Amino acid sequence: MTIDTSCRSALSEAGVPRFAPHVRLSFDRRRGRWVVMAPERLFVPDEIAAEILRRCDGAASIAAIIDALAAEFDAPREEIAADVLALVSDLCEQGVLMP
Repeated sequence: MTIDTSCRSALSEAGVPRFAPHVRLSFDRRRGRWVVMAPERLFVPDEIAAEILRRCDGAASIAAIIDALAAEFDAPREEIAADVLALVSDLCEQGVLMP
């Protein structure tokens, strides 16, 4: 697997994150939580990451995701922005998300 280090520098709030081909987010009823499934890999995101990932649908911009989460959880936008950008950037570098 090749890690794409260009993701971090190209990432901005204008980006529209989506899952890479052959990667999907689904709710695992047996575990009672969200999982990210990729070829030969399975990620179990924590609750905060799952809230972010559920919005990475290829339609919503990172700014829209940040705004929605800040409103839903009544949290400072700056804190939400830092968390969202860090997660999207890290998963982009791992080939899970595409900006």
